[in-house]
Amino acid sequence: MSNTTEEMEPVEDFRVRVRAWLKDNMPVAGPDFSQGMGGHLADDEELEIVQHNRDLQKKLFDAGLAGIAVPKAYGGAGLTPAHMRVFNEEIVGYEYPSRIQVPTMTPCMAVLLDFGSEEQKKNHIPKMLSGEEIWMQFLSEPSGGSDVAAALTTATRDGEEWVLNGSKIWTTGAWWSDWGLCLARTNWDVPKHRGLSVFILPIHQPGIEINRIEMLNGSKEFCQEYIDDVRIPDSDRVSEVDDGWTVGIRWMFHERSLSISPYPIRPVGQGRGGQPSSLLPLARRSGRDRDRRGRELVGEAYALAMAQDRLGQRIPEAMATGHMNDQAASIGRLMAGSTAVRQSTISHELAGSAGVAWTDDDESLGSRGEGFLMRQSACIGGGTTEMARNVISERVLGMPRERAADRDIPFRDVERSAKK
Repeated sequence: MSNTTEEMEPVEDFRVRVRAWLKDNMPVAGPDFSQGMGGHLADDEELEIVQHNRDLQKKLFDAGLAGIAVPKAYGGAGLTPAHMRVFNEEIVGYEYPSRIQVPTMTPCMAVLLDFGSEEQKKNHIPKMLSGEEIWMQFLSEPSGGSDVAAALTTATRDGEEWVLNGSKIWTTGAWWSDWGLCLARTNWDVPKHRGLSVFILPIHQPGIEINRIEMLNGSKEFCQEYIDDVRIPDSDRVSEVDDGWTVGIRWMFHERSLSISPYPIRPVGQGRGGQPSSLLPLARRSGRDRDRRGRELVGEAYALAMAQDRLGQRIPEAMATGHMNDQAASIGRLMAGSTAVRQSTISHELAGSAGVAWTDDDESLGSRGEGFLMRQSACIGGGTTEMARNVISERVLGMPRERAADRDIPFRDVERSAKK
């Protein structure tokens, strides 16, 4: 039975307990601690980091500090988003299992909590929380861009199984992950949004080929998957047949809500881009702390982080009280992407010439140049900021909906290539 409000641990008591536990059990984040994916790491080094993440997650799980806002019935602590926020404040400065938070906890676990069967929740959510299962999104496709409802990956029913064929792309970390949450087309004779279904499947199995994509910074974390006659039991279907867009709308909500979600660990003030806490030491190393413009840049980064943090508090409160609908999560997504781009730009400007060409002694400065070149990825991964602007305009502000030529016709009749 879930705790009642009266029985629940007070937030400040929880803070004291978390602070003491972290001090005694979690490693302090040193200068080499990386939150992001591997850039120049060898595969064996990357796999060691992933295993270290699993170990950290298991340590949190064993202490009852994984899934703080997840119901106890599924392995969580059964506490509130306020407790999770306290945890995110207290874990600043410590190592944490960054590779397991997104998309495993959000949006994958969040989707299962919303739509999964009891069997699916009890089989998988405790394993997600313990680090045993790392999940990825099989969502984007080579032909679809941001239009995920135009999925061409098909699932064809064969008795009590489904046969999956197609390709997914931009799946970060698929090569070292365990399970995928997959959107597939199950009906071609209805408009595109009405013929989709959602499935879960193990990533490493016969019929799934994983190709890694090398990025500008040398990272090979993005993957493309080729799916050939993969059989999925009907028990691994999430929600109803052909009603996958109902799941998908909530899926997109969770993806856009990363900055305000109560499920993943997100140390306060440590979003993507150039971290404010690292910028003052950076300015000192590059000598920019002694000029007015350098100090202004550091101040701007801190102001952006503070504004993003306060917005991350305001939006959930407004949604919870009915002052804004849940599509307002896109405001947080837009803010997060824009802030990350600007902070990466500030970081690069503070690094100066060493951000463009550097020696081994200046490698910490040089990494800012790579971050600058990759900065726009913050506006793409997790749902593009262009799509967030559309959602804000249409579903938050009530502006006219963008015209679509494929809205009310069977998907098999949608023109997908130029006529010759």
